Amino acid sequence: MSAYRTSAAGLLRSATGGTLVEVLTEQARHSGHGVSPAEKRSWARSLPVLAQDLADAGLTGVEVLVEYQLPLTSRRVDAVLAGVDPHTGDDSYLVVELKQWSYATAYEDSDTLVAVEQARGPRLHPGLQVQDYCRYLTDFLGVFGRDQRLLRGAAYLHNAVDRDVADLLDRPATEQSRIFTGQRRGQWLDHLRSRFAPASGAGAADRFLTSTVRPSRHLLAYAAAELKERSHFVLLDEQHVAYELVMHAIERARKANQKRAVVVAGGPGSGKSVIALTVLGELARRNRSVLHATGSRSFTQTLRRYAGRGSTRLQSLFKYFNSFMDAEPNDIEVLICDEAHRVRENSVNRYTPRARRDVARPQLEELISLARVPVFLLDEHQVVKPGELGSVDVISAFARRIGVDVDVVSLHDQFRCGGSEAYEEWVLDLLGLDGDEPSVWTGDGRFDVRIAESPQELEAYLADRQETGGTARMSAGYCWPWSDPGTDGTLVPDVTIGDWARPWNVKSERSVGAAPGSAFWATDPNGFGQVGCVYTAQGFEYDWSGVIIGPDLVARDGRLVTRREESKDPAFRSRRSLSDEEADRLIRNTYKVLLTRGMRGTVLYATDPQTREFLRGLVRVRRAPEIRFEVEAG
Repeated sequence: MSAYRTSAAGLLRSATGGTLVEVLTEQARHSGHGVSPAEKRSWARSLPVLAQDLADAGLTGVEVLVEYQLPLTSRRVDAVLAGVDPHTGDDSYLVVELKQWSYATAYEDSDTLVAVEQARGPRLHPGLQVQDYCRYLTDFLGVFGRDQRLLRGAAYLHNAVDRDVADLLDRPATEQSRIFTGQRRGQWLDHLRSRFAPASGAGAADRFLTSTVRPSRHLLAYAAAELKERSHFVLLDEQHVAYELVMHAIERARKANQKRAVVVAGGPGSGKSVIALTVLGELARRNRSVLHATGSRSFTQTLRRYAGRGSTRLQSLFKYFNSFMDAEPNDIEVLICDEAHRVRENSVNRYTPRARRDVARPQLEELISLARVPVFLLDEHQVVKPGELGSVDVISAFARRIGVDVDVVSLHDQFRCGGSEAYEEWVLDLLGLDGDEPSVWTGDGRFDVRIAESPQELEAYLADRQETGGTARMSAGYCWPWSDPGTDGTLVPDVTIGDWARPWNVKSERSVGAAPGSAFWATDPNGFGQVGCVYTAQGFEYDWSGVIIGPDLVARDGRLVTRREESKDPAFRSRRSLSDEEADRLIRNTYKVLLTRGMRGTVLYATDPQTREFLRGLVRVRRAPEIRFEVEAG
């Protein structure tokens, strides 16, 4: 919900009058958000304490923003206080995280995680939590561009005494991570008086709520240094041309004070994401306002883990396409839309408030509106889900329709699949995606293609490659149900073929046993042994790829045909208006994605006997026998 704004005096009146929870619940209802009983209890127990403390400190004029949502995220802060600095007369802000904890200790001697009585699993140290909120706000709100000292943070454990949270107090405090307990209420009131004068905070609250939302200069400087230090990317030929064209379009738009869109199209492994990250780093170095966004949870989470590893600040530059529903036009200079074939009709999802669904704008309009130069990097043959519409023609036509010029850059070089253009062309012919007939693969010395006669043979071959130092994964068309983990906490072996059965990759972002969360199936070594689906494989690569072609794609009369009724993808079933033609294209694109994940080779197995026979006739490669060397010990 949007922040509930009132003065400290107004908050106290609502609290003492017994209407506060009702008012907040109604505000949430208008915003389309449900409110849990736990949230209501939290409001009822913590906000009256805060209101009374502000009153007792003589600060009834301070403005209170309750349940403030951090810009471009779904994360909410308990309260932001806005007022006047008693020493300088400048605006002053305090982020307050309210905790009802009465007993908490360090989690297994960690100084960043805590164990809370009657709570499952570790929690983040509240000082770190509020510090992260402060850092995010200073990184993204323009109101703090001139002076980051305007914002401070504090966690208030109003139910606790010092001895019961002593481990938490051991962590050294900063101006953005102070902790106060109920036992330290006097110090808390003194701190409030040190931050705010007994005057109205309405003006400061106005400036806070109307502030521009964009990456700050200090965040960009930090990102530039981090990305440069960690980058091992080398741009070659067309990649470098594409990079220079993107940078040229950005400079031209900047000098002409005019919006301009750039569309970079290329196949799998052509370097789109390398270009995206290189542009991100260079623009950050030049202190330009820039963000990176994708439509893939797995891809974004992986970028946050690896490109932004160890840095929540750097991770904050990586967003989702649906993060910008509330953004203002030209809020930032450049928005890099990676994997733009996943752009959807609109940004509405199951979490979108009902009141906003009927007025939702096209997602393309949101993305193009947000930035002076929106950059779209895409592969038209990777549209695999109903509602995805990212193509050169669709994006270009939409941009021009709203008066935005477009530069289109095509990438032809192949850096995945062993650099084998012949293999990618063979896959396109096999799937009929370019209108050509299936052709025979005779090998090109760059890429290894094999046909397995059983899923056991496919898995054994991949396991052997993994054992010799390569990376290998199995994936399949979405032709089997996908169960939640069993009651014993193990994955259900849904992908069943004869007496062979394996589980899909984990559904959620949390690991299940040794199996990694869905976002990291392709990159975590423990992803081997589960079967990946297109949504977790898309955007990633590994040395050896095993692809199981299910009954949704079968060979008949010398070509592959689709059977949409065999798909178990919920996206197909929830979209009744999906035509047979659209379903056919999406199924073929799905296998295009799966067949082009491997860097060194692909092993194919088809569940349908006629399809296996068809594939055997298309793969005719003479291979020397594999020789194994064994060295005796001693």
